[in-house]
Amino acid sequence: MVTIRAGVDIGGTFTDFVFLTSDGKRFFGKTLTTYPDPSEGFINGLQENMEKHGWRYDQLESIIHGTTLVVNALIERKGAKTGLITTKGFRDQLEIATESRYDLYDLMVDNPKPLVPRALRKTVTERLTSDGSVLTKLDEQEVEEMLQQFVNEGVEAVAVCFLHSYRNDLHEKKVKEIAERIAPQLHVSISSEVSPEIREYQRLRRPLPTYL
Repeated sequence: MVTIRAGVDIGGTFTDFVFLTSDGKRFFGKTLTTYPDPSEGFINGLQENMEKHGWRYDQLESIIHGTTLVVNALIERKGAKTGLITTKGFRDQLEIATESRYDLYDLMVDNPKPLVPRALRKTVTERLTSDGSVLTKLDEQEVEEMLQQFVNEGVEAVAVCFLHSYRNDLHEKKVKEIAERIAPQLHVSISSEVSPEIREYQRLRRPLPTYL
């Protein structure tokens, strides 16, 4: 029985297919990318090509999938309206970053704007020490007020990143619990789940795929 390996690339306009059979033949196909659910074009295009060539699904040995949709959304800034909750005093960490530059001597370097604008970055009273001990308890009332503000402002997703949460995720998990209770329509991503690593800027960037 001839077996088939399929490759599928979902682009912004077209979804492309390439098929390699075990006897060395190659076949190509193309269909329109479907919105808002690109998987429909993927499945429909695969079925059309299988029927066109008279193949059966039990002949499929593997399917390799790739997409440029994420890159397109980032470049075109078409992601979800995203808010950020972080430790009081660290509102501008996204822009301060690590102070590394593309050109060390270019004082006028134009860095990309953060995916979360400053107006949608909010800070809450809480603090953990470097060993994960609670120095200042999370102000849950502040969290509830911030989440309600996000809802009122049409925010769709919220990233949460607290100082030293890689050592203790207590406060971040509490924010997520509160959000699930009072604003379940928000997609909440916490850094301690996505990437529990040292340094706040590195962790701060990880939950931002909520933007996508």
